[in-house]
Amino acid sequence: MLLIQNAELYGTNVDILCIHDKIAKIGDIDYRLLKKIFNNDDIVVLDAKNQKIIPAYIDNHVHIVGGGGEDGFASRISEIDIDDILKYGVTTVIGVLGTDTVTKTVDNLVAKTKALNEEGITAFCLTGGYEFPSPTITGRIQKDITFVNEIIGIKTAISDHRCYNPNYDDLVKMISESRVAGLIAKKPGIVNIHVGYGKGDIQDLLKIIENTNIPARNIFPTHVTKTSAIMENAIKLMKMGSYVDVTTNKSSKETAEKINYMINKGDDSKITISSDANGSCPIWEDGICKGMSVSNMSGLHNLVKELIINYNYPLEKAISFATTNPANLLLLNNKGKIEEEYDADMLILDKDYEINQVICKGKIRKRKM
Repeated sequence: MLLIQNAELYGTNVDILCIHDKIAKIGDIDYRLLKKIFNNDDIVVLDAKNQKIIPAYIDNHVHIVGGGGEDGFASRISEIDIDDILKYGVTTVIGVLGTDTVTKTVDNLVAKTKALNEEGITAFCLTGGYEFPSPTITGRIQKDITFVNEIIGIKTAISDHRCYNPNYDDLVKMISESRVAGLIAKKPGIVNIHVGYGKGDIQDLLKIIENTNIPARNIFPTHVTKTSAIMENAIKLMKMGSYVDVTTNKSSKETAEKINYMINKGDDSKITISSDANGSCPIWEDGICKGMSVSNMSGLHNLVKELIINYNYPLEKAISFATTNPANLLLLNNKGKIEEEYDADMLILDKDYEINQVICKGKIRKRKM
């Protein structure tokens, strides 16, 4: 049992009682009364006076088994470590594959997802990758989503020299399969679509929404700020009902400028942010990889701070792109907010909006050193 005292929740001081992995009570809680009811050793008290409390982050695009592979076997990136997730305030991740679906498989991905759940965070994953037809664990997209608990949708890639160039009809079929499987299994059934710098950007996605009966919410492009053309089309997608994802592994100042532009032009409830953590950032020259860096999760909270400090966003709005918005997209009805009966996943921030404590499933998992 965890009792958080004197925390500032969007301008109001509250106490929060967590029992097991849930928020049991928010309000004025009498610790003395709790001690009379429960064994004193069973209660952990955290004084959050002069500190803010927010929901922990949901990172919807993480290469949990490592990305890379574009520059030979030595360029394969290692699996992500649980500490490198928690220290950035993330308690829920969605694992994905990337370019390499040969040495890194859906089987690996599901196994790592299970491991992260065993280590105490919440983890899901997407079948598929850049390869087409999509690699799966059961032989069919629908079966993967329907019968594998951890799989909630599919990943694919378009407009990139590394992808397998699925055409309009291929995408319609893939998105339809994911949609129907999501209905059967009561899962989001999203198609996370990596968008590269190549020809076509996301025009096929606009045509799919215009010409078919596929709901816009199943179409979820990521890396949508790569070019001004992609960004303008992403704004059109938002207005049609799709969620779009902004990657935060670049400069926080640059990303904040772009996301602020999209918010002013589109629907801020349809924007999510993700880190692409443990994914590769290759440098290309004439189709040859000339260098590579690796993403991490630091960009999520850095972007939140940038929006608050330099764009005057209210705290609740600045965090929504990594809390309520992805929770709504992914049908995570017990996450993304600090409310009674929700999962006890929270962050304690100091006066400068730095992360002081990470609480995951009602336990203090990280403290500022």
